[in-house]
Amino acid sequence: MSEEKHPPVCDYEGSDYQTRFWEIGGRDYEDRCEAIALKRLLPHSGKLMLELGAGAGRNTPRYTGFERIVLLDYSRTQLKQAQERLGASDLYIFVAADIYRLPFVDSLFDATTMVRTLHHMADAPAALRQVRNVLQPGATFILEYANKRNLKSILRYALHRQRWSPFTLEPVEFAPLNFDFHPRAVNAWLREARFRTIKILAVSHFRINLLKRIIPASILAGLDSLFQWTGALWQYTPSVFIKASAEGGKTGIIPVDPIAFFKCLECGHTPLVDQGERLFCPACTHTWKFLDGIYDFRRGES
Repeated sequence: MSEEKHPPVCDYEGSDYQTRFWEIGGRDYEDRCEAIALKRLLPHSGKLMLELGAGAGRNTPRYTGFERIVLLDYSRTQLKQAQERLGASDLYIFVAADIYRLPFVDSLFDATTMVRTLHHMADAPAALRQVRNVLQPGATFILEYANKRNLKSILRYALHRQRWSPFTLEPVEFAPLNFDFHPRAVNAWLREARFRTIKILAVSHFRINLLKRIIPASILAGLDSLFQWTGALWQYTPSVFIKASAEGGKTGIIPVDPIAFFKCLECGHTPLVDQGERLFCPACTHTWKFLDGIYDFRRGES
């Protein structure tokens, strides 16, 4: 298993992304719009939520009603910031891992979110298949993706100010490991991964710097909330939210002990053995670090 080839991973290790992009980056409008969309799509309650690409935990406090939440990100730096934001609590479990190699047993979670994360996936269908594997039948999957067929890109293409077409199905990589996707392609990938789409919201209609400078974010977000429902008819906004349900598969039992959540990424064995600062696989003898409250499945040791 360790010899398999995997797509490149976008690593925010050591990044000041949370401060630079969200806190001082003029993204209050986008944050408010996403909060509205999540509130409309999230289940009212649940046992175990998986937040993929959790980063510094910006959205985590919005997942109310869940008994426990697993925050997964590839960057330990981001997860440490999430720990500082959320504080010490048995409610949260922090995992550093690659979405292409999720370290969880099958059919574990009854809900998951993936917000501002798919756009870093060079092989989005493979990532979605991994997500489906760890979800129970009927589990809710809330996916946000960057839409290449947005009005701004259509206008730029019509004016010959961009070379790529917003109407073709293939992803466009506008910066290294930053992709925009066509809605039809994303919908097809979800079906292939055994997801059924329940609701689509079109989000961030007014993501224009001039508007954000002259109109308060609260007003713009309020207007956006009035138009989000149009996602059921068409998707021409830069951000699209999908609420989907996992179809088929076997119902799993959610363990009480978090150690039982995990499987060995080298041989697939479960359960792993808790040895304090590491998890040990008795089948292949690989170990996975547990350091500063973070389970680290990025690199195993034999």
